[in-house]
Amino acid sequence: MKNVNLTDHFLIAMPAMTDPYFAKSLTYVCEHSEQGALGVVINKPIEMTMKMLLDQVGIELESEQHAEELVHFGGPVQMDRGFVLHQPVGEWMSTMAVNESVALTTSKDILEAVGRGQGPYKLLVSLGYAGWAAGQLEQELAQNAWLTVPASAAIIFDLPWEQRLPAAMQLLGVDLASLADEAGHA
Repeated sequence: MKNVNLTDHFLIAMPAMTDPYFAKSLTYVCEHSEQGALGVVINKPIEMTMKMLLDQVGIELESEQHAEELVHFGGPVQMDRGFVLHQPVGEWMSTMAVNESVALTTSKDILEAVGRGQGPYKLLVSLGYAGWAAGQLEQELAQNAWLTVPASAAIIFDLPWEQRLPAAMQLLGVDLASLADEAGHA
């Protein structure tokens, strides 16, 4: 498991996951290397719309295109900072391309463009991210904390938040309800 790279994969929390930040979560891994991993939880909206977020950071909303979309809890790290998963990749001040069509941007210029109606056509905005130190994610995988599956941008951007986890499970061909709370031992 040492050389596994889960960039552009989903992490599906196993039913036994008791950490309140990650219980019943679906996390999109944006970067995974020997130094650790960074991801964004994509199925835990908070009670804040894009309009409310833009108001809070002083950005005028000229376009209603994304105004009522919910902001998500992206993870317990830097929860006061915005992280924007989006398509297309585009040219923003602080962007990390996850693959050829999905990127993660942390600079304010993308939110300003969204306010003007000139931002990416598909996006998911979160406050905070999920982070793992070197070897930590691999250790959690060895402890059966997560299932992994190659990610689908359609699940991130085209489905309502409550359908994302079941859709990711379908990619594996597994029903979440059929999973036991504990790992079996032969």
